[in-house]
Amino acid sequence: MLKRVSLLLMVVLIWACNGSNNNTIPVDDFFKTQDKAYYRISPDGKSLSYLKLQDKKLNLFVEDLATGNSFQLTHLNGKNISFQFWTSNNELIYYTEDGSKERRSDIFVINKDGSKQVQLSANEKSRLRVIEDQLIDDKYIVVASNKRDSTLFDVYRLNVRNGAMEIAAKNPGNVTKWMTDSKGVLKIAVASDGVNETLMYRENENQAFAPVITNNFETTLQPIAFSESEPNVLYAISGINRDKNALVALDLKTGKEKKALFANDTLNVVDATYSRFRKKMLFATCETWKREKYYLDDSTKTAYSRIDQFLPGTEWVIMDKDKTDKVFVIRTFTDKNPGSYYLYTAGDNRLKKLTDVSPSIKPEDMCAMKPISFKSRDSLTINGYLTLPKNKKAVNLPVVVFPHNGPKSRNSWGYNAEVQFLANRGYAVLQVNYRGSTGYGKSFYAAGFKQWSDKIQEDVNDGVKWLIAKKIANPKKIAIYGNGFGGYIALNCLYKNPDLYKCGGSNSGVINLFSYLKTFPPFLKAKLQMYYEIVGNPITETDYMRFASPVFHADRFKAPIFIAQNPKDPSVNVAEGVQFIKELKKRNVQVTYIEKEEGPDPVVRQQSRTALYKALEEFLQDNLGKK
Repeated sequence: MLKRVSLLLMVVLIWACNGSNNNTIPVDDFFKTQDKAYYRISPDGKSLSYLKLQDKKLNLFVEDLATGNSFQLTHLNGKNISFQFWTSNNELIYYTEDGSKERRSDIFVINKDGSKQVQLSANEKSRLRVIEDQLIDDKYIVVASNKRDSTLFDVYRLNVRNGAMEIAAKNPGNVTKWMTDSKGVLKIAVASDGVNETLMYRENENQAFAPVITNNFETTLQPIAFSESEPNVLYAISGINRDKNALVALDLKTGKEKKALFANDTLNVVDATYSRFRKKMLFATCETWKREKYYLDDSTKTAYSRIDQFLPGTEWVIMDKDKTDKVFVIRTFTDKNPGSYYLYTAGDNRLKKLTDVSPSIKPEDMCAMKPISFKSRDSLTINGYLTLPKNKKAVNLPVVVFPHNGPKSRNSWGYNAEVQFLANRGYAVLQVNYRGSTGYGKSFYAAGFKQWSDKIQEDVNDGVKWLIAKKIANPKKIAIYGNGFGGYIALNCLYKNPDLYKCGGSNSGVINLFSYLKTFPPFLKAKLQMYYEIVGNPITETDYMRFASPVFHADRFKAPIFIAQNPKDPSVNVAEGVQFIKELKKRNVQVTYIEKEEGPDPVVRQQSRTALYKALEEFLQDNLGKK
């Protein structure tokens, strides 16, 4: 009997150590489709719309906030809803797309009780962007569409009563952005030649747009809102004459900065929030290793700090609000928590949870994402994040290096399903904000131009060597894997540094810079010259582009490779990827190839992600798990 008790105790202890410390979470739990998402509040704050997974489709629902009663508005069996919003207290618009490469779309307007639905467009190949969603003259919203010319967007007044689209501004061929004031009057157009952007302004719709200020694309000038107390003043995030972005008031008559609402030489403004109801800017959001709000006056700080008190240590973002700033939809997250959606009512200072983003994820089982920094070989300070697996000493760990996508991007602190999935499998995950990453100022951003096969890779490699020097990484068990341009970096690092990386992977990664630039959709052609500056010019820099493209170096790969592609992705040349794989296999390189689908269908998307990450898990285990 005593032996049986001792044996049972030993089993319990082993389970307590191993079971809890090595809690392998199912792949599906990390990549589940949200059951409820995309919450929007009606202008009067009385109704809430959202998408809910029903009958294997995300369908549109409306909830009456006073009674809690919900009503299903759509019963889709073909296309999937891409976005939805309120145009009035009683009407919503929703936009559907199919899974084809053309992303054929329909637009509908529907009453909140489902009593009346009107189809505004059917099976369109053109794309639509909403500029102003509030109803004008009880029948119009303002949209941009490329229906006239696939390469550019004109502005239309879309009649939500009959679907008629009346052109409001014809694109002369170089306008990439449009903006209305709070009353729906079209006042701003941003023209671009791909490298230089010109902000143009008109006081009313009877005037022609006049140029205000021209900047190189390296310099941020992002319009936020028009001042409603000062005529001809625009609030904008600006990097003009600064290395770090500031929130400023811009005089649209002179093109000069009138005043800085928030500026700091060490802080980079990445977002700003304006209240139409209160008619003022509320706060600027800056990002260093985390995002932080900087309130612009005491009354705003007092009002919004109440939300902070409900959610200590948690980042939150306003997803939507009613017309009078009394009811808010808030999305939260941390590094360990995908977060939740909440309804906040300012009048009674009440926070009500709507749903968790991913109920299957338990924050206590996730791993902390910690900021790091190190010096590159040419003495540049490089920042990033390190996520260590739970309950393991930070010594001699297998590592997955995870370079971010690009070319205009960065890693940010917060919940990342891929990072947590890898950490849960026992890997330390290194994310490097290499030179060329956004958010660290103009000079750091520009330092990465045309360095994709040179200094950018060196920054990533220097991060790995820093981890090895710290004895955190096992130098014999390091993999590199990324998405898009992150996959491109991974492949280049892999073949150039066989002594550093044991294996590598690419998910929808760029393998040929020539092909990548050729696959730009027509409506992004205006940005090509900018990408030539950042990535390289395929006409004048042919030798460099070949040197920097992994597809031309199949003979140099030795280590095992994981490659995933989406056959329906118009930005990826799938046939070229398949040929690249054949070349690798000819040279006896071990290749794991997965075809995955990332279309609008939520069920297909989840099944595809599950298959992808199960295959990646096996690939890493085979190549890093062995002694």
